[in-house]
Amino acid sequence: MATGDEGKGIERHLTSYGDREFSKYMRRAFLASAGYDRHDLDRPIVGIVDTSSDYNTCHRQMPEMVQAVKRGVLEAGGLPLAFPTISLHEILTAPTTMLFRNLAAMDTEEMIRAQPMDAVVLLGGCDKTVPAQIMGAISAGVPFVSAVAGPMLTGSWRGQRLGACTDCRRFWAQYRAGELTDTEIREVEQSLCATGGTCMVMGTASTMAAVTEALGLTVPGGAAPPHPSGERLLRCVESGRCAVRLAETGLCPSDILSRESFLNALTVLAALGGSTNAIVHLLAMARRAGIALTLDDFDRTAAKTPLLVDCKPAGMGYMEDLHRAGGVPVLLRELMPLLHLDTMTVTCKTLGALLADVPAAGAWQTTIRTLENPLGPTGALAVLHGSLCPDGAVIKAAAATPALMKHRGPAVIFESAEDAQRIDDPGLAITPDHVMILRNCGPVGAGMPEAGCLPIPKYLAVQGVKDMVRVSDARMSGTAYGTVALHCAPEAAVGGPLALVRNGDKIELNVEERRLDLLVEPAELERRRSEWASPAKPERGWRRLHVEHVLQANLGADMAFL
Repeated sequence: MATGDEGKGIERHLTSYGDREFSKYMRRAFLASAGYDRHDLDRPIVGIVDTSSDYNTCHRQMPEMVQAVKRGVLEAGGLPLAFPTISLHEILTAPTTMLFRNLAAMDTEEMIRAQPMDAVVLLGGCDKTVPAQIMGAISAGVPFVSAVAGPMLTGSWRGQRLGACTDCRRFWAQYRAGELTDTEIREVEQSLCATGGTCMVMGTASTMAAVTEALGLTVPGGAAPPHPSGERLLRCVESGRCAVRLAETGLCPSDILSRESFLNALTVLAALGGSTNAIVHLLAMARRAGIALTLDDFDRTAAKTPLLVDCKPAGMGYMEDLHRAGGVPVLLRELMPLLHLDTMTVTCKTLGALLADVPAAGAWQTTIRTLENPLGPTGALAVLHGSLCPDGAVIKAAAATPALMKHRGPAVIFESAEDAQRIDDPGLAITPDHVMILRNCGPVGAGMPEAGCLPIPKYLAVQGVKDMVRVSDARMSGTAYGTVALHCAPEAAVGGPLALVRNGDKIELNVEERRLDLLVEPAELERRRSEWASPAKPERGWRRLHVEHVLQANLGADMAFL
């Protein structure tokens, strides 16, 4: 099938009329209505993916970002053309943005393919927008640079510095435990999100911004500047200039991305104590690029990379602290002995060349530590295997309770996120020794929501219980903390072992040995399997397509046909 890719600039991806010259003529005619003449249209065309949305508060100042990118494109001699795609906000999307990540990736890919552009700037930020855009752009094959919205600035309540959403969870846990009044929790509610931007802790948005910079897909220093800052707008201008250079050189994603660049991203992920969600996204992005990457790569990389960044939930600081300490460039500088420095970047320079002039972490700050004086040990993230997760599960060890990293206890089961609403029922008689199981919340079962970090039952919370072992085929927010094993594969909805667990079965977690086991005899499990039935599929639309084609978490939860 003809694609119309043969031309350049405005003559790329021509509309099919059966007459190529007529197609060009019609384009020039309609663009004249927008004030463009042939002088404009002879320039390299840079598309700008605009995910502005009143439903997406993380992208509140994106119209300014779009204008800043346009300025950079014009300064470098290109012609900027912005276009909208799906915009996903974590808090205002039901049942979960993860259900729509692959749809957003398809939207991005198809719009890049369908419209004329020599390069594209991907403006995202809130959790799923960045991986979705990169997945789509990798598949489209057009030169691109990613520019993120950037984090919020911290808020304040009664002298306490606040950041969404780790502190959201901390105060909500205190409220459930009776430590805050209704009035106090309402005051906190109005103070947590002080500005536009993404969560200002090391949640998924901040993690993905940092690993995207490590992959070489953003301009240097692009990950950390706060959303409301002039520096954020400056990075947008630089991204516009960069996109024109990419259009002129033709440097494509396949020229930048390699197994080594992904290993660099894994190293940064471990040093950040970053979100477990990044594991799913990086696996999907690597598969789009045709690069071999497995869960074991994450575990091996984390096992040799200490925790260097003091940022919640694994530490105590916030993203603006990381930015002031030098951001991702300084972190990469400290990680140089562990990195592949010959990987390419969107600047058309290697990572090593970019880091040559970056200063070491300053002694005046404590946010970015050194390999010689890390914040925490290696193994901030760990990959588990065992009879409960034959294809793998993950745990953020840096945000877990050390005393629970080796634990055996009886299972108490919740069949869905809705079923978990009864968690506060004293009749369940849950004790701190129980292992709370949430199932049917994987990619097929429920679109993989951030439900895995089940709350501590209220009657235990008021007794001072802060953490328990929880196991799920769901995800959890990168801002969350606790001893939570996630992404169990295969998931319950496709008949994975999680579907066979019964209340009272013994579950054993041993993070040191990388094990997560269901202590039930194989013969009994086979008997239970014979009684198991797969859940009904959605009737229509995207959800039906998703259920029929989505891959498991250990493969990135992308669509099989993509």
